[in-house]
Amino acid sequence: MGVYVNPTYPYRAPTDLRCTPPQRRALIVVGAGPVGLAAAIDARLQNLPVLLFDEDKTVSVGSRAVCYAKRSLEILDRLGVGEEACSKGVSWNVGRTFLNEEEVFQFNLVPDAGHKRPGMINLQQYHLEEMLIARALALGADIRWQHKVIAVQPQADHVLLRVETPDGEFEIEADWLVVADGARSPIRRQLGLDIEGRVFMDRFLIADVVMKADYPAERWFWFDPPFHPGQSVLLHKQADNVWRIDFQLGWDADPEEEKKPEKVIPRIQAMLGDERPFELEWVSIYTFQCRRMNEFRHGRVLFVGDAAHQVSPFGARGANSGFQDTDALMWKLALVLQGQAPDQLLDSYAQEREFAADENILNSTRSTDFITPKTRTSRHFRNAVLELARDHSFARKLVNSGRLSMPSFLVNSPLNTPDAEPFAGAMVPGAPLDDAPVICNGARGWLLDHLGQRFQCLYFVGDVAVLTDSEREALRSLQQATPAIQTLLIARKATATASDLCVLHDVDGLMAQRYDARPGTAYLLRPDQHVAARWRHLDAAAVLHALRRATAQA
Repeated sequence: MGVYVNPTYPYRAPTDLRCTPPQRRALIVVGAGPVGLAAAIDARLQNLPVLLFDEDKTVSVGSRAVCYAKRSLEILDRLGVGEEACSKGVSWNVGRTFLNEEEVFQFNLVPDAGHKRPGMINLQQYHLEEMLIARALALGADIRWQHKVIAVQPQADHVLLRVETPDGEFEIEADWLVVADGARSPIRRQLGLDIEGRVFMDRFLIADVVMKADYPAERWFWFDPPFHPGQSVLLHKQADNVWRIDFQLGWDADPEEEKKPEKVIPRIQAMLGDERPFELEWVSIYTFQCRRMNEFRHGRVLFVGDAAHQVSPFGARGANSGFQDTDALMWKLALVLQGQAPDQLLDSYAQEREFAADENILNSTRSTDFITPKTRTSRHFRNAVLELARDHSFARKLVNSGRLSMPSFLVNSPLNTPDAEPFAGAMVPGAPLDDAPVICNGARGWLLDHLGQRFQCLYFVGDVAVLTDSEREALRSLQQATPAIQTLLIARKATATASDLCVLHDVDGLMAQRYDARPGTAYLLRPDQHVAARWRHLDAAAVLHALRRATAQA
């Protein structure tokens, strides 16, 4: 056993950044947490120069964000760190909820086969940050440690920043500023922007415990366990034999007193019920809140992650929703910076992610109210559900120990083109794409590994060898009309290839099933792997109109 030691990153004097008048950069990101780093990586993948400021010189202390959902793993795949994160992290799909010591509810995050990634991995935030930093640097992101942004002044066509370093202060301008400086967001406060919602009156103890244990890689949650009566406890397995334990303490608990080892160690010993050795890696007391900014875009200042919205930890929606923020933002920002779309496109970022934040806050609030009821009515309801769940299956579905993070379906996005014909299934305009196994050039792989970074058109065929003349003409017209869209053929049979098109063999038929597709079906996909539009028959003019709509040009 051993305790993690944080790496430190080198400070570089801002000699090259000092200018009079101030130097102008196209894009500056503030905050080198997971969300800010994801933004920087995505910028580089979009061929955007990016300057990233962080006031610290190391990764986060303690596990902090620990659960990364399937959709986040798919985003990390697109960013180039998904495989490394999954290899290091602990994969799991099953969660169990107990009343006292009796199991009353169980769920499986990925009940059907045919997906590359699991429902969740558990991985300490510091490990993921190290991976993201290495990837950002490899792609050429300019990361400046110990650079604290102390003032921000939005202007009509840029943002002026004042930055404090060990070598003094300097000013610098940004065409666009992405703010990822965390829940307390100094920049949000400097600009006097409101953040509204609920603060929950309860305290929880987090203990990261290094120990060897043969518990399965599952999420275990207890209501009123005998080792911690009257409260709740959560157990997660992480990488490197580190176990995350959350103990509910109640609002009256003294935070400083409860963090002391002489208070923490007996709690853990009572939970384990044996004499196994363990070390404390990190201990913290937290309260939580469900709230968001009224608007995520303020001119050329764009807020992402915890700077824009916060939720309780029950459901793992913090970092996961932050990754989805940058996923929805960076391709739009790239088109704007490259002159391929008006800056009104960025209004859709705010609309989409404000909607997603409201959805996350609603689900998080419901979970928190169930776990920590604050009214007599909600407590009676919670206790009745738990009692009934012992013997009745209908009540088990009402047990809410934290409905876990699911990606938002951006069904109200102004970028969507509504269906003109009936479709079944979940892949509606605005939906994040379902994965499926495919074969490409004889190699077995996964659909989502071939999607993203640009607009793409999926065209479903029975067999590439029997494409009709009209189909070939429609595909040719689309290719000739715009280089902005890549076309991929999805073939149920792959007895031939099309030399001018990428062909993905729907080897198990899961794509056709999940996308309710038959020969002739077409989908327009966004660079962030969301559906923009779909049709039963391919029409190049319709696809181009949907593309203009998806880039705020229609």
